[in-house]
Amino acid sequence: MESGSRLNTFALVFSVDYRAKVLAGEAGRNTLGTVEKFLDKVLHACPDLSFSKDKMLKEFVFTDSEITQLVQAGVLTVRDAGSWWLAIPNSGRFTKYFIQGRKAVLGMVKKSKYSEILKSRLEERHCTSQVKLQMKYHVHDIIGAELVECINTTSGTLLRFMDT
Repeated sequence: MESGSRLNTFALVFSVDYRAKVLAGEAGRNTLGTVEKFLDKVLHACPDLSFSKDKMLKEFVFTDSEITQLVQAGVLTVRDAGSWWLAIPNSGRFTKYFIQGRKAVLGMVKKSKYSEILKSRLEERHCTSQVKLQMKYHVHDIIGAELVECINTTSGTLLRFMDT
């Protein structure tokens, strides 16, 4: 496993925001009807993150062609033969920037003296070209993902790299 990445990482998105994002991306496309059907039939009725072919065909009454359209629209992504994950369309660029930034910021912490740095100093650092999102965003991410240990000091919060 690469430094800073975890297996089974999920994102939390409100269904209203997800629906708006998906419909905005589908405006004027020939897959809009199928995507609307998916959002209306599946999104609110099924809390699952993955869908089997059997469930899609029998329970939700989608055709093979409609499932293909959902994959093309980015609403579903292939999990394995005959099953799909729920996906956020066009999220690839964000994911790329997120992972690159996380690795770069973790690298900054690891390369600091004793593999630790004050949170305020890290947030003040000039971002490398690999960090496309704001530094504060990545600092909160590595804290929340428990990739660094937070230690309260008289000078502020100290972030210590945790070798996993």
